[in-house]
Order: sequence, then C-alpha cells, then structure tokens
Amino acid sequence: MNNKTKVFGVLAFGMSICSVAQQFPIAIGTDSTKVEQLDEVVISDSKFNLKRENSGKVITKITQKELQHLQGKSIAEIINTTAGIEINGTKSSAGQNLSYYVRGGRNRQVLVLIDGIAVTDASQIANDYDLRLLNADQVESIEILKGASSTLYGSGAATAVINIELKKASKNAASANFRSVLGSNQSSNENDYSIEDFRNSVSVNGTLGQFNYLGSFGHQFTDGLSAISTGTESDPYNAINGNLKLGYEFSESFKLNTYASFDKFKADFDDGFSGIDTDDMSKTNQYRLGLSPEFSYNNGSITLNAAYNNIEREIFSSFPAQFNAQSFIGDLFNRYNFNDQFYTVLGVNAQENQMESFTIPFGSTDFEQSIDPKEASFTIIDPYVNMVYLSDFGLNVNIGARLNNHSEYGSHMVYSINPSFKKDVGFGYIKGMTSYSTAYITPSLYQLIEPLYGNAELDPEENTTIEIGAEFHIKDKATFSAIYFTRDEKNFIDFVDLGGFVYQYQNQPTEFTASGIEMTAKYQFSKSLSIGTNATYTKVEEDLNLRIPELKVNANLNFQVCEATFMSITYQYNDDRRDSVFNSDTFMNDDMTLKSYSLFDFYISHKIVKNKMTLFANVTNIFNADYEELYGYSTRGRNINIGFSLNL
Repeated sequence: MNNKTKVFGVLAFGMSICSVAQQFPIAIGTDSTKVEQLDEVVISDSKFNLKRENSGKVITKITQKELQHLQGKSIAEIINTTAGIEINGTKSSAGQNLSYYVRGGRNRQVLVLIDGIAVTDASQIANDYDLRLLNADQVESIEILKGASSTLYGSGAATAVINIELKKASKNAASANFRSVLGSNQSSNENDYSIEDFRNSVSVNGTLGQFNYLGSFGHQFTDGLSAISTGTESDPYNAINGNLKLGYEFSESFKLNTYASFDKFKADFDDGFSGIDTDDMSKTNQYRLGLSPEFSYNNGSITLNAAYNNIEREIFSSFPAQFNAQSFIGDLFNRYNFNDQFYTVLGVNAQENQMESFTIPFGSTDFEQSIDPKEASFTIIDPYVNMVYLSDFGLNVNIGARLNNHSEYGSHMVYSINPSFKKDVGFGYIKGMTSYSTAYITPSLYQLIEPLYGNAELDPEENTTIEIGAEFHIKDKATFSAIYFTRDEKNFIDFVDLGGFVYQYQNQPTEFTASGIEMTAKYQFSKSLSIGTNATYTKVEEDLNLRIPELKVNANLNFQVCEATFMSITYQYNDDRRDSVFNSDTFMNDDMTLKSYSLFDFYISHKIVKNKMTLFANVTNIFNADYEELYGYSTRGRNINIGFSLNL
C-alpha cells in the first residue's frame, strides 16, 4: 500500500469514527476546543477588531486555550499545522535553520508581526525573521493571514502575515506563572529516552490602578541529536528569552505601552556539504525596544507603533562571519468607525534598515569589515489607506492601497480588493469570498550591497494573488471552508552564475506561478469531542518547488475526558518533496526525491490544585516513523516530554 493510499485510509477511518460518535455522543465534562463562534474577532485583515464572519479572508486564529493544549511545542511547530504552510526544520535538531514555504513561496514572502509591529533581520539574505528567537510560553495568541497583504503591512507580506500577540498583564494586582518541561530528543533508531530537552519559563504580572506590568523569562536547552543524520556527536541548542512590558492609562482616551526584550540562542551544527561532524556553531542575539501610545476619540483612535530592533549574529565554521543589523520602524495610523458599517485606516509607515558584516579574508586570521553600515542602509516611507464596508444585506468589501517609497529603487504602488458575501440561514451562514491583491518584496541589504554578489540596481519582487473561496458555518457545530489561490511572481531575485565562478543577484525576466487549494473543517460532535482537519494541494513550477509537498494534511481529535482532563491526537501527512544537493565532484546540484511520511502525536493534560496547576505530557511520532525532512539531516523519532504549569 503506498503512502497516499494510507493517508486516505486514515481519513476514511476518521470519518467512520465520526459517524459512530454522532450516533453515540459523549457528554462528559465541559467544552474543549470549540469551533469558531460568530462573536470571534480577528484584526489582521483590517487593523480593526471585526467579527470573523465579516472577513473576506480565511484567517487562522490560534487562541490561548488552544496554545494551552500545545504546551511543549515551539512557535514554528504550532504554525506548521496551518493550511497552506510548511515550515521545514521543525522536525529536525532544535537548532536547524527554518525555511517558510507558504503557498509555494519562501522566507522573504512571509512577514512576522509581534504585537502588531513588523520584525525582520536586515542582515539576512531574505530579510526574514527567525521564529527560533521566540518563546512559545510568552505568546497569548497567533493570527495567520494568507495572501498578498502589502497594502496594510508593506514589504514581505506576499504569501502570509503571522501576527503574534504576546501575553499581557492580568487584572489582578499580582499574578505569576511557572512552567517546566522535561523530555527526550532522539532519532528513530534510538530508544533510550534520555532526558535531553529542558524548557522552563516564569512570568510575573499584574495591574495596580492605572499601571500594569509584565516580566517574563524563558530558557531552553536541548541536546542528544546530531544535526546531520550520519553524525555521532550531538549538537546542542541553548536559548534564553526575557521580556518586560509596562503600561499606563493616563485617562480613558490616552494610554501608553512600552516594552523591552532580549532573545538569544546558540546552536551547534555540522558541515552539511561534506556530511561530516564538525564543531560549527551559530549565535544570534536580538534586542528590542518599543512604545505604543494610543489616543482614542469619538469613533476613532490614533496609534503609533514604534520599535528599535538590534540583531547580532556570529558564525563559527570554516567560513566564519559576523553580522550586525539595526532597524527602526514607526507605524502611525488613524482608525475611524463612521457608523459600524464603514471603517477606515489611514496611516504612514516609516523604517530604516542598516547592517554591517565581518569576514576573515583568504590568507588572513583576523576579521575585517566586508560591509560598511554607512553604505548598507536604506529607508522606506509608505503612506497607506484601507477601508472596510459592511452592508446590512450581506455584502462586505475590504479595499486598500499603499505607495512604497524606497531610498534605493524609488516608488512602487500596491493595492487590494477583497469583496465577500455572507448569507445568514437558520443553521448559521454561507459565505463566498474573492480577492485580488498585490505585494512587493524589498531587496535585502545583502542582495544590494554585498561586495562580491550584491547588485545596487535590483528592483523589488512583485507578487499578485487571486483568491476564490467559500465558507459554510453551522452554528455551535461546524465550520467548513475551501479556497483556491493562484500567485504570480515577477522580478524574482535569483543568485545567477555569470560564468568564470562569478555570481550576482539579479532580477529574472521569467514570471513564475504557484497555485493550489486549501480546505479546512472543524466539527463539534458534543461538548467534549471535536475534530479539526485541513488539507492543502500546492502546484509550483519546477524552478521553485524545492521541499514543497504537493499534498499536506493535518488533523486533530480533541476529547475533554472530564472537567479536569483533556486529550488529543494529531496527525500530519507530507507528500513527496524534491530536494537539491550540491555535488562537489561536478560542481552542480543533484536533484532527489524525499519520500512522503505520516506522523501521529498524543497529548494529555490534567488540572489539579483547584485548577491552579496543570500536568501534561506529549508523545510525538508515536509510531517512530523514519523519514527525511531535509536531505542528509537528522529528524526526530518517537519522543516523550512531561511538564507542569502553575498559576498563582
């Protein structure tokens, strides 16, 4: 039986279980993870808190309650269960680099927001943000908006915007949370289950009159697994995170929130080109400072999100390097609600990026500056507007435009239009959606300035996305959605061989297309039993389909055994993927196929001590599947972790 037959067999088996469950409903305990209710609100597609049912996008929202059932997993692992998303590296060693493949795109086309503020690394080739820097225990919720969204969020928002909201202070004068997880970290050919994964976090927060505060600290140390599959020496990963948030409400109309944070990790890695154990290591330190004043007035508000971000990266290997990057971002916008039917956002986004790098030239033993920060910088000033109209007969329209003004390549206009129509029926609603939106990806400083490969004449990459879909909602029971997307890429920036071992980044004249279908379903069989599933089919042209599964399926079965005990089983199927490996004999890349695989995980939690303490345990890759996520690199086999969370 091939793997595709297996996966559909599993789904059929799941459907038969569902059928039995409908005939014999279980009504023990309280609600588990509920389906999305009509009063659920989302913000990512409009910057307003609007009902999800009025959105013309299929937005995935991962709530705090759902995150509580995913304890012991990283942010990247959690997001990797979303329709249309494949994050490569989540199943390998803890320090493995992450690659974001969303709707056939790459890292440069995914924008990460933290508390509504865009975060990037100006020293990265793709200018992307490394999700390894975030501690899952510090996160309150996650919204994932797919499709081109540059009109609201600017550069990089071409395939997805991942909006991560960090936890806020509680309303009590003083509250605290402690969390600790211990677990194994081994490949499928090991079975000793040694304790090699340690994760701990603590948070203290509260509200005193008009003042609120939150301080948190997290630590992770993971060992036991070599970065490469043939390695005999383990490659540890060590990360620490600190976060301080302070807020003050001066009046009913004016409040100020500030924050300071640091995130650091150190990861050992091996030489993947030669396939041998090495003592290589990468270190990344991130420091962030920000403030967010908000002034409210009748029917509107003015908000400023301003942040400074500093990242220091250092590579210890046969090709050592040091990188420093700074970015300043300010997003000033006015929100106005005319009459609960017409909402507008008018804003201006400004940012400055700067980087420098150091390398050791051939024949030397000392670092020398290779990229000068006085030259490696650019500024962006983007005015933008977005409008939402909610009619009283079911038609909803979301439109926007942005004028990107870049100090290096000039101006560029992007726009979007997203109409939808919702029909209320006795059992819930039926909604049809469509959108046409454009996006741009600014060339990174590395691509523009790097002495050997940079090209100051680069233009921004352009993406155009068309979406057509439908959503079907049964009140308090189920939500089903399906969406078709097609995305065109222009001015693709590629690393081009000019001959004679000379390479340069250049815009390609060829246009590329990616398309696919995303389907999601959630069904609440009873107050204690629910199921959720999503499936994505992605078709990408051969030049861009590296490590992207054509078919990917996620499913979860949640069961609230009693008021105190919760259990879930999750399933993931990844189709065959193409990988490419450099051949040192031919100086060419060899293509190969990574076989499909299926993974099952089990989670259980139990509340004790008047619901103040929760004990939990995970078993991942239950059947100890042996597979490859990335050619030549290790993947995790069956592993177990246990932990507790204490609220005071």
